[in-house]
Amino acid sequence: MIGYQGLIKPFLFRLKPEKAHYFTLSLLRNTLRIPGMKSLFTSAFRVDSPKLHRKVFGIDFPNPVGLAAGFDKNAAYMHELQYLGFGFIEVGTVTPVGQEGNPQPRLFRLPKDEALINRMGFNNAGLEPMLEFLKNRPKNLIVGGNIGKNKITPNEKAGEDYAKCFEALHPYVDYFTVNVSSPNTPNLRALQEKEPLKALLSDLKARNQEKEIQRPILLKIAPDLNHSQLDDIIEIVQETKIDGVIATNTTLDRSHLNSSEAELGSIGAGGLSGKPAREKSTEVISYLSKHSNKSFPIVGVGGIHSAQDALEKLEAGADLVQVYTGFIYEGPSLIKRINKALLNA
Repeated sequence: MIGYQGLIKPFLFRLKPEKAHYFTLSLLRNTLRIPGMKSLFTSAFRVDSPKLHRKVFGIDFPNPVGLAAGFDKNAAYMHELQYLGFGFIEVGTVTPVGQEGNPQPRLFRLPKDEALINRMGFNNAGLEPMLEFLKNRPKNLIVGGNIGKNKITPNEKAGEDYAKCFEALHPYVDYFTVNVSSPNTPNLRALQEKEPLKALLSDLKARNQEKEIQRPILLKIAPDLNHSQLDDIIEIVQETKIDGVIATNTTLDRSHLNSSEAELGSIGAGGLSGKPAREKSTEVISYLSKHSNKSFPIVGVGGIHSAQDALEKLEAGADLVQVYTGFIYEGPSLIKRINKALLNA
């Protein structure tokens, strides 16, 4: 899209990444207040066709392209983001109590790699503000809630944080994503180990079964798991009977980057997303799909910067896809290009 690539993106990329993020959301909100803009955005970005519908874990998605968690952390911009053509939006990660996250700067661009590195640290306003936004959520938008634990909560009490988030959000979201795979909260990824993970998911599944309406529960995993760990994930998903997996979160791998060692050294720690994460994410999707005999749905995310990237994820075994970094580098026309390609596939 000429407007984004030629005008908006060059301006945004002159701003610090985190400032650019909030500036963009504010710009979107103010633009959509102009009379006629909502219908203009709908016609520009939305693709409607029964061929795009996907019924996954009991939900009828109008199209299979979603916005990954982390973009709308507090569910404050659902009303605006719904006009960009997404089939669903995932909000969060939310923690029971609001927290500042890690010190700034904590979000970095790698333009030579079309990538981002972040160490945000689950910065969010907490459950109460998110609930107020969700109570007024768009009626026809599918919304997932991505839940996590507070930084100060020790791992042995992590289940309590996830349970608080689950209970509070249950009436207001369409599905849940259990995030134990962010690399930016100390020791969080230890919750991906077999026994802690099984206990956490079993508790949430039991809570879900007590509800009159049950919400699908998904697990978001890291791309850095080995085959033995992925085998454990498959076993845990099948044993706990949760509804699916989101593959994958950001990676700690820094190999095969075009950015210099000096640049990477100056940035420091954080999770890498964007084009360099594409192959590793797709490999995880393919492994899970083949070794589970497609026994559960998979949402593919990681390095989707083109329609072909999305088709690759779906062909590897994903049922739905999500975008984040590709959305920042390519603009909102990416969603339309993917959906158009799916219609022509």
